[in-house]
Amino acid sequence: MDETRLNRLRDELKKARKRRDEWESKVKDLERRYKEAENTCIHDMVHAANLTPEQLAELIRAASSGLPYSLPASAVVAESDPDDEENYLDEIDDEKEEIEG
Repeated sequence: MDETRLNRLRDELKKARKRRDEWESKVKDLERRYKEAENTCIHDMVHAANLTPEQLAELIRAASSGLPYSLPASAVVAESDPDDEENYLDEIDDEKEEIEG
């Protein structure tokens, strides 16, 4: 093998390693950002449901054991807008229809 080809392969290998390192860095950054967004979403859901840490722990235990669980009355928002509830029920019906085909 001549030296020119060997040098060309060495340069190509260096470039490939550099690109790999850049992509690994991008993947790590995207994984971090995804995890932050996921945690924010979970946090928002817990606050929207008005759950205490103890209630959340109970909900997670019930879900992992397969037992049914319903939110305690204190976790349900007392004041609700009937229009919001109607829209919510319409969305559920729409999703149900999509699933059923």
